[in-house]
Order: sequence, then structure tokens, then C-alpha cells
Amino acid sequence: MPNPLDSTSEYLSLTFVGLDLSNETLSFKEFDGCVFKECRFDSVTFKNCKFIECEFVSCNLSVVNMSYSRFMDVAFRDSKIIGVDWTKAAWPNLSLPAPISFHNSLLNDSSFYGLHLADLIIEDCKVHDVDFREGNFSQGDFSGSDFANSLFNGANLSGVSFENAENYYIDLNHTNIKQAKFSRLEAVCLLESLDIELLD
Repeated sequence: MPNPLDSTSEYLSLTFVGLDLSNETLSFKEFDGCVFKECRFDSVTFKNCKFIECEFVSCNLSVVNMSYSRFMDVAFRDSKIIGVDWTKAAWPNLSLPAPISFHNSLLNDSSFYGLHLADLIIEDCKVHDVDFREGNFSQGDFSGSDFANSLFNGANLSGVSFENAENYYIDLNHTNIKQAKFSRLEAVCLLESLDIELLD
């Protein structure tokens, strides 16, 4: 089947529904103000593409290769985005607020290692085995998400909201959590890194 996005390099304010581009390569495409609904991008390579003010709703972007692609004000909602190495995307050199956000999505087995994504939103997501080490996510919103087996060593989590988040393990000796927000019952997890014994 021919790739329906082969016809041009720029797409403005379009809505794509049910698009299936699994295993395809999209090169030097620009999407501005576009919405993708129930689309399949699993194992797609986005090579030097640009997404501006776009939204992905109920899409599958598993094992996507972000090869030097740029994102500006892009939201992922109710989507499956597992096994993605976000460090391969092209990020601005300036310390700007995170240009992506995730809502009620699956982000398992992904990497944000060393990225500077202040104000990053990962809300009500499943975030298992994800690498946040050495990154800057200050003032982010991680509320309601499940961080089982995710790594945070060396990260800047200052001011991040972990309200109603669960299963996170954060080493207080190697992570900046100044003014971060935690739900009282789950905050006990923070003490695990201090080599102390909790008594009833």
C-alpha cells in the first residue's frame, strides 16, 4: 500500500484517522496543528520531521525511532508509546519548557536519559522501566502515574508533583527533590534509600 503521506512535505491543520504507517520511514515532513486519531506508527522512523502543536489520540507509537525529529507543544493522549528512546530526537539548546506532554498513556521501557525537559507532564500514565537519570524535569507534573522500576538517579526533580503517583524509588542522596510534592502515604517510599528501619 502506498504511503498516504508521500505526496507533500508539509501538512497544516489536518486530522488523520486510522492511518497505518507501521514500519514506514517518514523523512523531512512537517506537521503543524495536526491531530492523529487511532493511528498506527509502531516501528516507524521519523527522520528529521517536525511536529508543531500536534496531538496524538489513541495512537500506537511503540518502538518509534525519533531520528533527529523536533517536537513543539505536542500532546500524547490515551496512546501506547513504549520502547522509545527520546534522546534521539532533536531538542532545543535553550532551557525551554518541555515541548511534549503525556496523558493516560503507556510509556514503558523508554529513555529520557540526560534530557532537559523542565515542566514535563506525565499524567496518569504507566511508566515502568523508564530511564530519567541525569535529566532535568524540574517543575514537572508526574501526578497519578505508576513508575515501577523506573530510574531517577542524578535527576533534577525539584518542584515536580508526584501527587497520587506510585511505585517510584528515588534515592534521596543522589536526586534533587527540593520542593517536590508527594502524597503522604506514598512518600514512605522515599525513606527506602536512607538505610533506616521503619517501625510500626
